[in-house]
Amino acid sequence: MAPIDTGRIEAAVAEILSAIGEDPGRAGLATTPQRVAQAYTEFFAGLDVDPVSFLADSPELELGSDELSELVVMRDIEFRSICEHHLLPFIGVAHLAYVPRRRVVGLGRLPRVVDALAARPQVQERLTEEIADALQDGLDPRGVLVVLDAVHNCVTTRGPRQTHSSTVTLASRGTLSDPVARAETMALIGTRA
Repeated sequence: MAPIDTGRIEAAVAEILSAIGEDPGRAGLATTPQRVAQAYTEFFAGLDVDPVSFLADSPELELGSDELSELVVMRDIEFRSICEHHLLPFIGVAHLAYVPRRRVVGLGRLPRVVDALAARPQVQERLTEEIADALQDGLDPRGVLVVLDAVHNCVTTRGPRQTHSSTVTLASRGTLSDPVARAETMALIGTRA
């Protein structure tokens, strides 16, 4: 993918300002196109990142054939993304769980997977599935569970203006797709869904 074209973003923002009846050259707005272009390079930095790469060199476990791997849960990973429908942010927390088969990963890598996938134009439902797929592909675990809980600015600031609502999405794979295992894991996470 080509690098983000900040010049085109700046021109587009200036055009939007003109289209709403503003003067893009006035003092308060003169550098807005550059600021928006800089923000977009951060917001969409994940477009060129393979999230599975963060899991690539995770170590193998030394388990006997009769040993089962235990559940790994990481809660409250903060993330922000941009809704592809209105280009407004949605902000929330991700809760990730996996049951290792032969590999574990350094816990600092899990937020990197979330960040890489969130830094793209997204919808929360797809983001949840993409995180689960990345963990499944990168770690080959026995099971995966991903729960996202986010507040969407397109809901809080326009249309219905539901300022106290959040959206919860869930994706599961393997052993954590079993209703009992999923319920036990959700209890550990402390989220109702």
